[in-house]
Amino acid sequence: STRLTAAAIAVPIAKKLGLGSVLGYLLAGIVIGPYGLTLIDHVEDVMHFTEFGVVMMLFLVGLELKPSLLWQMRTPILGMGGAQVLGTSVVIFAIAAMFLPWQQGLTVGLTLSLSSTAIILQTLREKGLMNTGGGRSVFSVLLFQDIAVIPMLALLPLLATVSAHGGDGHHHESPLLDISALPGYVQAIVTLLAIISILLFGKYASRPVFRGIAKSGVREVFVGAALALVVGISLLMMVVGLSPALGAFLAGVVLADSEYRHELESNLEPFKGLLLGIFFISIGASLNFALIGAEWPLILGITAGLIVLKWGILQAVGFGFKMPGRERGFFAMALAQGGEFAFVLFQFSKTNGILPNETVDPLISAVAISMFLAPLMFLAYDRIAGQATDGQGQERPSDEIDANGRKVILAGFGRMGTDLGRFLISAGIRPVILDHDPANVDVLRKFGFEVYYGDVTRMDLLETAGAEEAEALVVAIRDLERVQKLVASTQKHFPKLKIASVAADRSSAYSLMDLGVRTIRLETFGSALDLGQDTLELLGFEPYEAHRLKAIFRKQDEKMLPELYALHRSDEASYISMYQKHNDEIEELMNLDRKSDTAAVDQAWSANSPEK
Repeated sequence: STRLTAAAIAVPIAKKLGLGSVLGYLLAGIVIGPYGLTLIDHVEDVMHFTEFGVVMMLFLVGLELKPSLLWQMRTPILGMGGAQVLGTSVVIFAIAAMFLPWQQGLTVGLTLSLSSTAIILQTLREKGLMNTGGGRSVFSVLLFQDIAVIPMLALLPLLATVSAHGGDGHHHESPLLDISALPGYVQAIVTLLAIISILLFGKYASRPVFRGIAKSGVREVFVGAALALVVGISLLMMVVGLSPALGAFLAGVVLADSEYRHELESNLEPFKGLLLGIFFISIGASLNFALIGAEWPLILGITAGLIVLKWGILQAVGFGFKMPGRERGFFAMALAQGGEFAFVLFQFSKTNGILPNETVDPLISAVAISMFLAPLMFLAYDRIAGQATDGQGQERPSDEIDANGRKVILAGFGRMGTDLGRFLISAGIRPVILDHDPANVDVLRKFGFEVYYGDVTRMDLLETAGAEEAEALVVAIRDLERVQKLVASTQKHFPKLKIASVAADRSSAYSLMDLGVRTIRLETFGSALDLGQDTLELLGFEPYEAHRLKAIFRKQDEKMLPELYALHRSDEASYISMYQKHNDEIEELMNLDRKSDTAAVDQAWSANSPEK
């Protein structure tokens, strides 16, 4: 309760000052920690509990990593992520090896190459930067780092140089049983079986289990099952001596293709936010000011050296991958700190006799300080680069919605949604219009539109908007991931609601068709055909002839979309062949139409056209 009270006071103040919630949590931790008001005495005990926030976060990150997404992002993940981890590890290893045995230097290099997934993702989401070029590059590197922890944990025991458990005299025992006394080959088999069991459960057993729970219609049971899944995986990983966070991440990846992915994500999100908040408070409280005061030149030197060194390497990586200058600066700044996995890996190193206590303690303090500085670096970058978000990260409560008698819910009132909404209103259909951009909502209301602020991917908001009684949901959101989340959740919670959606391109249309959506319009397709019709008229075509050719093209292209969809996962050659075949057929049909005798009709159309 002390930590929650401190967070409730510090976080709103920090956000009001533009510092962000993460820095608010860290400041709250310092205030109530052993070197503040001493409301927290045993920080390590608290850290063991709050590391579950990191476990939850990595499970949710894994849920976002559909195999197809990983394949699409393979170049930035393997390229930028691999270059950053390898480059940072090598440089820090070369420096550390001048003062430590090479095994310890390599351990330090690998551990300090990691950045803070928790702080960076939280800050990117608050500032609305996840879908920017720099945000996607940062996310790619973080993904590689999270995956890279797995081989690091496998490698570190081979680098032992001091007596086991020599770090602090404590050995972290499994809550259920300890397999460390078993022969090495038995430990390896048990570990392998644990990982296989996670893969098999995620692939085959999870869907029937969650399907049965979903049929009960009791949301609390689904929430409990989601929490039990993460806790169970974490305990299983601890039994076999692996990081529970890595097990959760693996389970998330396996479940990423499940139809219950979005439901799991929405149910666990509040718990993740709460536990991560307490985790950040614990980091603030864990700052050992006595040690920092006694060895401040060394610790501050390590902190400054770490930030500057990682910033330089990240700049080089960004330059090598031809990132624009401003985007490269943001990329380097965002990742130039230590990460929460450093606490896990350094503790693991002490327990397994890889690093002595006198080496680990200053490094942990330096990592904690660098994480504390990360939100300040984001703030400084906003000021220097002139990219302050002007409060875009501030959430405002959803509007009260008048949904009485509405037949249609329109999600998104941006570039295309505005024209779509105007058309429906003019046709006598008054939709419930929802938009997640508060500035856009305020501007549109000035023009007389009845637009409500709210995140339509939240099912409680959609229910308030009248989804139970409405006949159709029209989606005019450009972010494909949000659209997929909205469609999947809507189909589960409101199966009678008909869905129509905009798609940015054919690839997005195929993704929506995977979810069963069949009423889809490509975002720019109609405008492209209208402009094509205008161009034909400029070239001397009769208006009706141009209109008829446009109609033929539209009809044939709509016919071609489901046929191409059936082939889009086949080999590329078959898809291209079908695409070319359809284009040839459209061209042939339009040529036949042009050769038919329709001159009288065309001239009559021109004579009666109000524009002529």
